[in-house]
Amino acid sequence: MPTALLSVSDKHGLVAFARGLHARGWTLLSTGGTARTLRDADLSVVEVSDVTGQPEMMQGRVKTLHPAIHAGLLARRGHTGDMAELRGARYEPIDLVAANLYPFRETVARPEVTLAEAADNIDIGGSGMLRSAAKNHGAVWVVVDAEDYDRVLAALDAPPPADELRRELAAKAFAHTAEYDRAIAEYLSRQGEADHGAYRAELALVLDKVQELRYGENPDQRAALYAERDARNPGLTAMRQLHGRELSFNNLLDVDAALLAVSAWNPAEAAACAIIKHTTPCGIGVAADAGEAYRKALAADPSSAFGSVVALNTEVTEVAATLLRPNFVEALVAPGFAEGALDLLREKKNLRLLVLPLASDTGDLDWKRVRGGFLAQERLAMRFPEEEWRVASRREPTPNEWRDLRFAWRAVAMVKSNAILLARDRMVLGIGAGQMSRVDASRLAVLKAADNAHDLVGAALASDAFFPFRDGVDTAGRAGIAAIIQPGGSVRDSEVIAAADEHGIAMVFTGRRLFRH
Repeated sequence: MPTALLSVSDKHGLVAFARGLHARGWTLLSTGGTARTLRDADLSVVEVSDVTGQPEMMQGRVKTLHPAIHAGLLARRGHTGDMAELRGARYEPIDLVAANLYPFRETVARPEVTLAEAADNIDIGGSGMLRSAAKNHGAVWVVVDAEDYDRVLAALDAPPPADELRRELAAKAFAHTAEYDRAIAEYLSRQGEADHGAYRAELALVLDKVQELRYGENPDQRAALYAERDARNPGLTAMRQLHGRELSFNNLLDVDAALLAVSAWNPAEAAACAIIKHTTPCGIGVAADAGEAYRKALAADPSSAFGSVVALNTEVTEVAATLLRPNFVEALVAPGFAEGALDLLREKKNLRLLVLPLASDTGDLDWKRVRGGFLAQERLAMRFPEEEWRVASRREPTPNEWRDLRFAWRAVAMVKSNAILLARDRMVLGIGAGQMSRVDASRLAVLKAADNAHDLVGAALASDAFFPFRDGVDTAGRAGIAAIIQPGGSVRDSEVIAAADEHGIAMVFTGRRLFRH
């Protein structure tokens, strides 16, 4: 009669699986709480302590760490010596292990957890059994996922062998224990971050496939979305699609950029809308309501907004949906949709409607893939403190200019470098993005504003990094720009300030750079 050792923390599906094994003539061997659950279901169970001859010790810390268990799992069934030693020790083979481990991840996710509580939830015996069973998977079934219970029962009813399934389950078991150990190492390492910072000698990145995508950046590239396991914020993997065609690789990149852009504004204070093309904004607007925010964002550059991704930091109202509906938009993402807005937008068959709450500043690392490795950095904090700001020019900004400068500084943080952004009345007027020189970014921003008939006289300009020369300021001055906000820090700051003074421009230094590569 074959023997199954069942010892699980998550008891989902356990009783049905045990009933299936019992009905097929298996002996059920178990420990502690799992044994009680099976007995409560009127199943006959042999206690591990009856097999080992040793009662559980130290409040269950030691129960399966015994040769009767591990010899029964590791004995090679076709090896004469192994089987003779097993019989000589009066041990029996164990033919299946179903185990999942103490809930370490869930325990340490609680803010109030102590180091002692975390240590108590480090599973030793369960990990050991899984590894022994997986090592000998040619003879021993190993199950770590309740979703596999029915597959195993079906395989037991089929003619042997089931080598491919056994191999798959063994790989899953080793992945399970490896990830478990990684979570423990990550937690213990984090306890010392105050001493040595977040950038340890080794970092593990474990990803789970969420879905395959239509294709990558181009149709001949395969692609998929993966979720970072144990991320402090689930990000796009928590997004719900309410309507529209399947999301593509490029859609998801633009959705991520759009959400980053609107998260610069607190929805309790103002509605913000960002229109994204190729991961950089072509329009940003902030207003008292979602409809007006979208109108402002669209007016920045209507032609570039064709085929864009749009994000709002607040619920999509019926008014906003009415304004958006005539335009070709690939995807619209927001924390929610009013019922009337959904009815209107669902008339557009292919428009992807997505719900995702705004991300909080979680402290997760921002990863960039490079050949042979990754770059890691802190995520850009959507906070814009003004403590270090100083007026560098002779002229102070007016109250209206201060309002425009604050808006422009938040908005330019979302634009790819080199970045210049022109704004007035909490609306973008022109953007120069991704240019090789800052003066070209200035010229492009002015050109885009002119193309869309925006009057720049009295407008504000934000630069994501310092002006290395005065030429960018001269370009702004000739266009009528009244105020500039930039980090400062150039060796030619004096020349740049002099140019601002010559044009009568108020210039503010922030002391902080906002590059986005």
